[in-house]
Amino acid sequence: MAFPAPLASYAARTEKTRGRLYPEAESATRTPFQRDRDRVIHAVAFRRLKHKTQVFISHEGDHYRTRLTHSLEVAQIARTLARSLKLDEDLAETLALAHDLGHPPFGHTGEDVLVECMAPFDGFDHNAQTLRLLTKLERRHAEFDGLNLTWETLEGVVKHNGPLTGPLARKKEPLPAAIVEYAAAHDLWLDTYPSLEAQAAGIADDIAYNNHDVDDGLRAGLFDFAQARDLPLVGRAIRSAEARWPDAPRDILIAEAVSDLIGAMVEDVLAETRRRLAANPPGDADAVRRAKSAYCAFSPDMEKDLSGLRAFLHENMYRHYKVNRARSQAKRIIKSLFDLFFSEPETLPPEWRERYEGAGESGNEARLARVVCDYIAGMTDRYAIREYRRLLSVEFDG
Repeated sequence: MAFPAPLASYAARTEKTRGRLYPEAESATRTPFQRDRDRVIHAVAFRRLKHKTQVFISHEGDHYRTRLTHSLEVAQIARTLARSLKLDEDLAETLALAHDLGHPPFGHTGEDVLVECMAPFDGFDHNAQTLRLLTKLERRHAEFDGLNLTWETLEGVVKHNGPLTGPLARKKEPLPAAIVEYAAAHDLWLDTYPSLEAQAAGIADDIAYNNHDVDDGLRAGLFDFAQARDLPLVGRAIRSAEARWPDAPRDILIAEAVSDLIGAMVEDVLAETRRRLAANPPGDADAVRRAKSAYCAFSPDMEKDLSGLRAFLHENMYRHYKVNRARSQAKRIIKSLFDLFFSEPETLPPEWRERYEGAGESGNEARLARVVCDYIAGMTDRYAIREYRRLLSVEFDG
């Protein structure tokens, strides 16, 4: 039996965790990061991911990715990267499993509508919503709201795409209120890069969604092999699969090509990350955080090819007329539900109405808007459709 290799000096270490906001006794059988992973898996928000859209709305087929299957694929890739780089696999897996918890129903369409609805009320951001779920909205413990995860996990959740403040931040926008509020009590070093485990989870997300969108798009007939053969990366993988198995069925060729693509991207990330680590060796995890650029990345050649692939998918998949029709329906559902609950809060379920009225701010529109947003963001696609039908007596055309 092969045992895990010793961790690298720059890996996150459970014995050096910065701990939890609310101190707890340590487990005799699990590390702090293992406990974080288990708490995420047992969260209600995690279970709901099985009926939340990735690209295709749930009624369009049972074989397309959902937020849950996507998160599991990200976790598998993140663990592979972490193991190869001698990082803490449990932390990388935890971040992969948690990274999409804050997404509302109907994929990015749902998020776009909530951003619009919440513009007058501190806005909406899915990463900030994930933090709200993990620190406030999930209720599974008697002593505190949220899951009381470690500093390293929460840091990775909000920063897996890079610093949020300071000169290294990619966006110079005001921080979401949820992140500002939490960081005031539990400083997450918002001006630095996250751990290498978080960087691995972040790039695993890119690998997973690019590849499964190619897979789902081909299987759904939104684009065909003839178009895909002209693409960088994808074209080579398809031609290679066809050359090796000329008589294989179409679905097998798709699976073989996507498998090769994932392998090629993982190997590219490992080679580029090792190159950067060798060029500027970090002594420990905090040296990774204080670096001037990310360590975990695609090579320039791979990034160029991926830019072409993303442009193709945007035009031929995300904006395909069939997807646009579903997006149009989803927009009406989310906007109608928000407007109804905001104008008639008495129609909210009792537990959500109590969150608004029990805060002693029953006349505060911002407070009401946030409660309505939290309620809608937590919905699955199918639940949002049912609420829309139930409250507005309109059939969803699926």
